[in-house]
Amino acid sequence: MFWGGSATLARFMFRDYAVPVRHAVEMRLLIAVTLLGVWLAWKRPEALRIERRDTLYFIVLGLVGMAAVQGTYYHAIATLGVGLAILIQYLAPSLIVVFDLLRGRRVLSSTLAGVIGALIGTGLLVGDVDRVALHARPLDWAVGFGAALAFAFYIVFSKRGLSRYRPETVLFYTFLVAAAFWAFIAPPWRIAAAGHGPGIWAGFAALGVLNTLVPFSLFYAGLRHLTPSQASIMATLEPVVAVLAAAVFLAEGLRPLQWIGAALVLAAAVLATRRRPEILPAQAERG
Repeated sequence: MFWGGSATLARFMFRDYAVPVRHAVEMRLLIAVTLLGVWLAWKRPEALRIERRDTLYFIVLGLVGMAAVQGTYYHAIATLGVGLAILIQYLAPSLIVVFDLLRGRRVLSSTLAGVIGALIGTGLLVGDVDRVALHARPLDWAVGFGAALAFAFYIVFSKRGLSRYRPETVLFYTFLVAAAFWAFIAPPWRIAAAGHGPGIWAGFAALGVLNTLVPFSLFYAGLRHLTPSQASIMATLEPVVAVLAAAVFLAEGLRPLQWIGAALVLAAAVLATRRRPEILPAQAERG
Protein backbone atom coordinates (compact mmCIF):
# COMPACT_ATOMS: atom_id res chain seq x y z
CA MET A 1 0.00 0.00 0.00
CA PHE A 2 2.83 2.39 0.82
CA TRP A 3 4.55 1.61 -2.47
CA GLY A 4 1.36 2.54 -4.30
CA GLY A 5 2.00 6.29 -4.37
CA SER A 6 5.71 6.11 -5.15
CA ALA A 7 5.53 5.96 -8.94
CA THR A 8 2.97 8.78 -9.24
CA LEU A 9 4.91 11.09 -6.91
CA ALA A 10 8.20 10.37 -8.69
CA ARG A 11 6.66 10.94 -12.13
CA PHE A 12 5.19 14.23 -10.92
CA MET A 13 8.62 15.40 -9.74
CA PHE A 14 10.34 14.30 -12.96
CA ARG A 15 7.74 15.74 -15.34
CA ASP A 16 6.56 18.95 -13.68
CA TYR A 17 9.74 20.04 -11.88
CA ALA A 18 12.45 18.41 -14.03
CA VAL A 19 14.03 16.73 -11.01
CA PRO A 20 16.82 14.43 -12.25
CA VAL A 21 16.17 10.74 -11.64
CA ARG A 22 19.52 10.34 -9.91
CA HIS A 23 18.60 13.03 -7.36
CA ALA A 24 15.36 11.28 -6.40
CA VAL A 25 17.04 7.89 -6.14
CA GLU A 26 19.96 9.12 -4.03
CA MET A 27 17.84 11.18 -1.62
CA ARG A 28 15.32 8.38 -1.26
CA LEU A 29 18.03 5.94 -0.20
CA LEU A 30 20.03 8.44 1.87
CA ILE A 31 17.04 9.53 3.94
CA ALA A 32 15.93 5.93 4.50
CA VAL A 33 19.36 4.61 5.57
CA THR A 34 20.03 7.60 7.83
CA LEU A 35 16.75 7.24 9.73
CA LEU A 36 17.07 3.46 9.98
CA GLY A 37 20.71 3.67 11.09
CA VAL A 38 19.96 6.19 13.84
CA TRP A 39 17.03 4.11 15.09
CA LEU A 40 19.05 0.89 15.15
CA ALA A 41 21.99 2.56 16.93
CA TRP A 42 19.57 3.85 19.56
CA LYS A 43 17.21 0.91 20.01
CA ARG A 44 18.91 -2.21 18.59
CA PRO A 45 22.69 -1.77 18.29
CA GLU A 46 23.11 -5.54 18.16
CA ALA A 47 21.29 -5.52 14.81
CA LEU A 48 24.19 -3.60 13.26
CA ARG A 49 26.57 -6.52 13.73
CA ILE A 50 27.15 -8.89 10.81
CA GLU A 51 29.68 -11.64 10.18
CA ARG A 52 32.67 -10.72 8.04
CA ARG A 53 32.00 -13.59 5.66
CA ASP A 54 28.65 -11.98 4.74
CA THR A 55 30.20 -8.67 3.62
CA LEU A 56 30.28 -9.70 -0.04
CA TYR A 57 26.68 -10.89 0.17
CA PHE A 58 25.47 -7.46 1.32
CA ILE A 59 27.57 -5.68 -1.31
CA VAL A 60 26.03 -7.79 -4.09
CA LEU A 61 22.50 -7.41 -2.70
CA GLY A 62 22.95 -3.67 -2.31
CA LEU A 63 24.39 -3.12 -5.80
CA VAL A 64 22.73 -5.70 -8.06
CA GLY A 65 19.56 -5.64 -5.97
CA MET A 66 18.61 -2.37 -4.30
CA ALA A 67 20.73 0.13 -6.27
CA ALA A 68 19.77 -1.43 -9.60
CA VAL A 69 16.08 -1.71 -8.69
CA GLN A 70 15.85 1.94 -7.69
CA GLY A 71 17.77 3.28 -10.68
CA THR A 72 16.17 1.17 -13.40
CA TYR A 73 12.60 1.58 -12.09
CA TYR A 74 12.81 5.35 -11.78
CA HIS A 75 14.48 5.62 -15.17
CA ALA A 76 11.62 3.59 -16.65
CA ILE A 77 9.08 5.89 -14.99
CA ALA A 78 10.79 8.94 -16.45
CA THR A 79 11.19 7.55 -19.98
CA LEU A 80 8.33 5.04 -20.43
CA GLY A 81 5.66 6.47 -18.14
CA VAL A 82 4.23 5.19 -14.86
CA GLY A 83 1.86 2.56 -16.24
CA LEU A 84 4.33 0.84 -18.53
CA ALA A 85 7.11 1.00 -15.92
CA ILE A 86 4.86 -0.74 -13.38
CA LEU A 87 3.72 -3.35 -15.89
CA ILE A 88 7.29 -4.22 -16.88
CA GLN A 89 8.59 -4.29 -13.30
CA TYR A 90 5.85 -6.69 -12.29
CA LEU A 91 7.03 -9.25 -14.75
CA ALA A 92 9.22 -10.17 -11.76
CA PRO A 93 6.79 -12.78 -10.33
CA SER A 94 6.82 -14.60 -13.66
CA LEU A 95 10.61 -14.53 -13.75
CA ILE A 96 10.83 -15.92 -10.22
CA VAL A 97 8.48 -18.80 -11.05
CA VAL A 98 10.46 -19.58 -14.21
CA PHE A 99 13.64 -19.53 -12.12
CA ASP A 100 12.10 -22.00 -9.65
CA LEU A 101 11.07 -24.29 -12.51
CA LEU A 102 14.56 -24.19 -14.02
CA ARG A 103 15.98 -25.22 -10.64
CA GLY A 104 13.62 -28.18 -10.57
CA ARG A 105 11.48 -26.86 -7.76
CA ARG A 106 7.81 -27.77 -7.59
CA VAL A 107 5.52 -24.82 -8.17
CA LEU A 108 1.96 -25.10 -6.87
CA SER A 109 -0.86 -24.68 -9.37
CA SER A 110 -2.26 -21.90 -7.15
CA THR A 111 1.03 -20.02 -7.51
CA LEU A 112 0.98 -20.39 -11.30
CA ALA A 113 -2.62 -19.19 -11.39
CA GLY A 114 -1.63 -16.28 -9.15
CA VAL A 115 1.21 -15.24 -11.47
CA ILE A 116 -1.05 -15.33 -14.54
CA GLY A 117 -3.83 -13.43 -12.76
CA ALA A 118 -1.42 -10.79 -11.43
CA LEU A 119 0.14 -10.26 -14.86
CA ILE A 120 -3.17 -9.92 -16.70
CA GLY A 121 -4.68 -7.83 -13.89
CA THR A 122 -1.74 -5.43 -13.86
CA GLY A 123 -2.00 -5.04 -17.63
CA LEU A 124 -5.69 -4.15 -17.38
CA LEU A 125 -5.03 -1.77 -14.48
CA VAL A 126 -2.38 0.40 -16.09
CA GLY A 127 -4.50 0.91 -19.20
CA ASP A 128 -3.16 2.75 -22.22
CA VAL A 129 0.56 3.23 -22.77
CA ASP A 130 1.85 6.70 -21.96
CA ARG A 131 2.71 8.65 -25.09
CA VAL A 132 6.16 9.34 -23.70
CA ALA A 133 6.99 5.69 -24.41
CA LEU A 134 6.56 6.30 -28.14
CA HIS A 135 9.74 8.39 -28.10
CA ALA A 136 11.76 6.08 -25.88
CA ARG A 137 15.10 4.80 -27.09
CA PRO A 138 16.00 1.09 -27.23
CA LEU A 139 18.24 1.73 -24.22
CA ASP A 140 15.24 3.01 -22.24
CA TRP A 141 13.30 -0.18 -22.99
CA ALA A 142 16.32 -2.29 -22.03
CA VAL A 143 16.62 -0.44 -18.71
CA GLY A 144 12.88 -0.91 -18.13
CA PHE A 145 13.11 -4.68 -18.56
CA GLY A 146 16.24 -4.57 -16.44
CA ALA A 147 14.02 -3.30 -13.61
CA ALA A 148 12.04 -6.56 -13.72
CA LEU A 149 15.23 -8.64 -13.64
CA ALA A 150 16.70 -6.57 -10.81
CA PHE A 151 13.49 -6.78 -8.76
CA ALA A 152 13.29 -10.56 -9.22
CA PHE A 153 16.94 -10.95 -8.21
CA TYR A 154 16.45 -8.67 -5.22
CA ILE A 155 13.55 -10.72 -3.86
CA VAL A 156 15.19 -14.13 -4.36
CA PHE A 157 18.61 -13.06 -3.06
CA SER A 158 17.13 -11.23 -0.05
CA LYS A 159 15.56 -14.48 1.15
CA ARG A 160 19.03 -15.88 1.83
CA GLY A 161 19.99 -13.02 4.14
CA LEU A 162 16.66 -13.08 5.95
CA SER A 163 17.26 -16.69 6.94
CA ARG A 164 20.24 -15.55 9.05
CA TYR A 165 19.57 -11.94 10.03
CA ARG A 166 16.66 -9.81 11.18
CA PRO A 167 14.88 -7.81 8.43
CA GLU A 168 16.16 -4.46 9.74
CA THR A 169 19.77 -5.68 9.57
CA VAL A 170 19.48 -6.85 5.97
CA LEU A 171 17.61 -3.69 5.03
CA PHE A 172 20.13 -1.32 6.65
CA TYR A 173 23.17 -2.73 4.90
CA THR A 174 21.30 -3.04 1.62
CA PHE A 175 20.30 0.63 1.84
CA LEU A 176 23.83 1.59 2.90
CA VAL A 177 25.54 -0.05 -0.07
CA ALA A 178 22.96 1.28 -2.53
CA ALA A 179 23.14 4.82 -1.11
CA ALA A 180 26.95 4.77 -1.26
CA PHE A 181 26.83 3.69 -4.90
CA TRP A 182 24.36 6.41 -5.89
CA ALA A 183 26.36 8.99 -3.91
CA PHE A 184 29.07 8.59 -6.56
CA ILE A 185 26.49 9.19 -9.29
CA ALA A 186 24.74 12.08 -7.51
CA PRO A 187 26.82 13.45 -4.61
CA PRO A 188 24.54 14.82 -1.86
CA TRP A 189 26.31 18.19 -1.77
CA ARG A 190 25.56 18.70 -5.46
CA ILE A 191 21.92 17.87 -4.86
CA ALA A 192 21.89 20.40 -2.00
CA ALA A 193 23.35 23.02 -4.35
CA ALA A 194 20.85 22.28 -7.14
CA GLY A 195 18.35 24.84 -5.83
CA HIS A 196 15.41 22.52 -5.23
CA GLY A 197 12.50 24.25 -3.50
CA PRO A 198 10.83 23.24 -0.21
CA GLY A 199 8.17 21.27 -2.09
CA ILE A 200 10.79 19.08 -3.78
CA TRP A 201 12.55 18.45 -0.48
CA ALA A 202 9.22 17.46 1.01
CA GLY A 203 8.83 15.08 -1.92
CA PHE A 204 12.29 13.62 -1.23
CA ALA A 205 11.29 13.11 2.42
CA ALA A 206 8.06 11.38 1.39
CA LEU A 207 9.94 9.11 -1.01
CA GLY A 208 12.52 8.28 1.66
CA VAL A 209 10.11 7.51 4.49
CA LEU A 210 6.68 6.57 3.13
CA ASN A 211 7.80 5.02 -0.15
CA THR A 212 11.11 3.43 0.87
CA LEU A 213 11.79 2.86 4.57
CA VAL A 214 8.27 1.85 5.63
CA PRO A 215 7.29 -0.38 2.68
CA PHE A 216 10.66 -2.14 2.35
CA SER A 217 10.61 -2.86 6.10
CA LEU A 218 7.14 -4.36 5.83
CA PHE A 219 8.08 -6.29 2.69
CA TYR A 220 11.08 -7.89 4.38
CA ALA A 221 9.02 -8.76 7.46
CA GLY A 222 6.59 -10.61 5.17
CA LEU A 223 9.28 -12.17 2.99
CA ARG A 224 10.64 -14.03 6.03
CA HIS A 225 7.43 -16.09 6.08
CA LEU A 226 6.60 -16.28 2.36
CA THR A 227 8.36 -17.75 -0.65
CA PRO A 228 9.85 -15.27 -3.15
CA SER A 229 7.11 -16.05 -5.68
CA GLN A 230 4.37 -15.49 -3.10
CA ALA A 231 5.91 -12.21 -1.93
CA SER A 232 6.35 -10.90 -5.48
CA ILE A 233 2.72 -11.67 -6.35
CA MET A 234 1.56 -9.91 -3.18
CA ALA A 235 3.61 -6.89 -4.24
CA THR A 236 1.47 -6.51 -7.37
CA LEU A 237 -1.12 -4.93 -5.08
CA GLU A 238 0.99 -1.77 -5.56
CA PRO A 239 -0.65 -0.76 -8.89
CA VAL A 240 -4.08 -1.55 -7.45
CA VAL A 241 -3.49 0.91 -4.62
CA ALA A 242 -2.02 3.49 -7.01
CA VAL A 243 -5.00 3.35 -9.37
CA LEU A 244 -7.59 3.36 -6.58
CA ALA A 245 -5.84 6.27 -4.85
CA ALA A 246 -5.92 8.25 -8.09
CA ALA A 247 -9.64 7.54 -8.37
CA VAL A 248 -10.33 8.67 -4.79
CA PHE A 249 -8.02 11.66 -4.43
CA LEU A 250 -7.67 12.85 -8.02
CA ALA A 251 -11.22 12.07 -9.17
CA GLU A 252 -9.89 9.83 -11.94
CA GLY A 253 -12.73 7.42 -12.62
CA LEU A 254 -11.97 3.78 -13.23
CA ARG A 255 -12.94 2.06 -16.45
CA PRO A 256 -14.67 -1.35 -16.26
CA LEU A 257 -11.52 -3.13 -17.42
CA GLN A 258 -9.57 -1.53 -14.59
CA TRP A 259 -12.05 -2.84 -12.04
CA ILE A 260 -11.62 -6.30 -13.57
CA GLY A 261 -7.84 -5.89 -13.41
CA ALA A 262 -8.01 -4.90 -9.73
CA ALA A 263 -10.17 -7.94 -8.97
CA LEU A 264 -7.71 -10.24 -10.77
CA VAL A 265 -4.74 -8.90 -8.81
CA LEU A 266 -6.61 -9.27 -5.52
CA ALA A 267 -7.57 -12.84 -6.44
CA ALA A 268 -3.94 -13.53 -7.40
CA ALA A 269 -2.76 -12.32 -3.99
CA VAL A 270 -5.20 -14.68 -2.27
CA LEU A 271 -4.13 -17.62 -4.44
CA ALA A 272 -0.45 -16.92 -3.91
CA THR A 273 -0.68 -17.25 -0.14
CA ARG A 274 -2.81 -20.39 -0.05
CA ARG A 275 -1.13 -23.28 1.67
CA ARG A 276 -1.74 -26.95 1.03
CA PRO A 277 -3.94 -28.44 3.78
CA GLU A 278 -2.02 -30.54 6.24
CA ILE A 279 -2.92 -34.24 6.46
CA LEU A 280 -3.75 -35.30 9.99
CA PRO A 281 -2.29 -38.61 11.23
CA ALA A 282 -5.73 -40.24 11.37
CA GLN A 283 -6.40 -39.19 7.77
CA ALA A 284 -3.04 -40.57 6.71
CA GLU A 285 -3.84 -43.94 8.26
CA ARG A 286 -7.23 -44.10 6.50
CA GLY A 287 -5.50 -43.15 3.26
